[in-house]
Amino acid sequence: MARYAAQGAHVTLVTCTLGEEGEVIPSELAHLEGGPGLGPHRMGELAASLEILGVADHRYLGGAGRFRDSGMMGSPSNEHPEAFWRAPVDTAAALLAEVIDEVRPQVLVTYDDFGYYGHPDHIQAHRVAVRAVELASWQVAKFYLVATAESVMRRATEGLRASGTFTAEDLTFGTPDADITTEIDGRAWLGAKLDAMRAQPTQLTVREPYFALSSGIGQVVSGVEHFVLHRGERGRAVPGVPVEDGGLGEPYTRENDLFAGID
Repeated sequence: MARYAAQGAHVTLVTCTLGEEGEVIPSELAHLEGGPGLGPHRMGELAASLEILGVADHRYLGGAGRFRDSGMMGSPSNEHPEAFWRAPVDTAAALLAEVIDEVRPQVLVTYDDFGYYGHPDHIQAHRVAVRAVELASWQVAKFYLVATAESVMRRATEGLRASGTFTAEDLTFGTPDADITTEIDGRAWLGAKLDAMRAQPTQLTVREPYFALSSGIGQVVSGVEHFVLHRGERGRAVPGVPVEDGGLGEPYTRENDLFAGID
């Protein structure tokens, strides 16, 4: 987002809840956990992050508070009547289709069908985005799913173990390298990404080049990001970022721009 905003693209972020659930990491903010103040507080954190990234157009799906944070899979909060996880897909998708028809984006990006690590709201966001693309009058040219390449995750875990920064565990999610269609070099904006993550301390602890959620399990903060083209015409394959710099290296079968191939 920071790269494309800096290059003059109109970047719109749509989020679906206020983040009312979940553990709060800093002890000085622990009083927010489980209370009515956590959602508004996280709204402020998100606004600060977006200012750092240069993203001025942010929408809450259906308006702030329309859908509630569902919490982790299997938690009692999944059953809350206003939980996003419980929302009819077509109802939420119609709201997103309205945004698509207003903004008329060339490119749309969302989670994969596993929601990155299985969070129910991330899975629901994927389902809603897929359906919204079908419902919208405006047709996006390219539709992407965010991906973390298995090789990148494996190398990051090895580096984390050596550093002793956070707990290192072999994570059970990731996208096979062969399925990655797109590699975006955002290393020039890595500082902004790190600062944007630091602006959300209730959810993230950042110790460059790693971060952790409340679980304390570390992951790398990369300036190179990967995607899978879900719909649209794939751009020309070009040389990518070398492995030692965070890329996938050879074979060079991937495009390097979300807008590649769009007239």
